[in-house]
Amino acid sequence: MPSRGLRAAAQAITYLVEGRAIMTGSTADRIVSEARSLIMTRGYNGFSYADIAEAVGIRKASIHHHFPAKSDLAKAVIEETRAVIQAQTEMLANAIPDAGDQLRGYASYWERCIADNSAPFCVAGMLAAELPSLPEDLVASVRAYFADLTDWLTRLLELGVEQGSVSLAKSPEEEADAFMAAVYGAMLSARAFGDPARFGSVVETLLSRVMRIH
Repeated sequence: MPSRGLRAAAQAITYLVEGRAIMTGSTADRIVSEARSLIMTRGYNGFSYADIAEAVGIRKASIHHHFPAKSDLAKAVIEETRAVIQAQTEMLANAIPDAGDQLRGYASYWERCIADNSAPFCVAGMLAAELPSLPEDLVASVRAYFADLTDWLTRLLELGVEQGSVSLAKSPEEEADAFMAAVYGAMLSARAFGDPARFGSVVETLLSRVMRIH
């Protein structure tokens, strides 16, 4: 049974990771929401405006009105997520002061989303896998997303060291990369084996080698 702190952290992370801001219900919001779902499951090269038009119930011309190019739409998905990350990290810190609990809350969020298939893979992770084939402007957005995530993890690990809740074998920057690699590698393993439970197992195993969270 997760602690109250971890449950609160996971709730805050729900907004932090995937950019689930309250939607206004506008056509543009619905398009971005559907694009997020399609990227998450098929990747950038696996969907078209026709797929979105059918799902949202609009004409392709309406999508082009809001997002002239497909890369514009994918950038909107990434940039919305980045904006929410920046807005919600402070909320997360206020909800759960302990850095170790915040880290575990982050992992717990993904474990839950993979288990219930609500977010089987991070949209930025899907786009990163296709980076060589993406337009340069979209590549820049994807890299900026991961720069934001790494920066947050680095600051969180530094805080954990100050609090005494996290012990690091290497620098906070290196450990932040290792932590992120553990999470995304676990996502890939869970998908490759068709076994959502592998995510929690892999993350816990890797984290126990990378850091000790008391």
